[in-house]
Amino acid sequence: MSRDEALKTRWKTLVNLISNKFADGDKLDLDAIIYLVGIQELGRFQRKFKKDEKLDLMHIAICRLLEPYGYYEFDYQDEEGWPHYKVKEQLPPLKAGEQSILMKEAIVQYFLEKKLID
Repeated sequence: MSRDEALKTRWKTLVNLISNKFADGDKLDLDAIIYLVGIQELGRFQRKFKKDEKLDLMHIAICRLLEPYGYYEFDYQDEEGWPHYKVKEQLPPLKAGEQSILMKEAIVQYFLEKKLID
């Protein structure tokens, strides 16, 4: 199985798993899964978030997801428990499709590390 095929298979499995758990089977999109990663990283599950906090959660998720690729590094956790990251290396210019593939690959790796998928 090629790398692209493996990613596609794992992504589909992951989307189904997360969608069944959090969206009653409705298919979650990439942004929704990034948002859920942000909530996971913050560790506050039973709370409503304001619009700007939702954007912050997505930012946390993106930083955490791209940390293993060397783009971000965890810096500190503030007094309210929100993680902060610093940029280690600028992301290269990517087309929308390339960006999507990078994020899907990073999300799959994240859930493999968490042992939530095989």
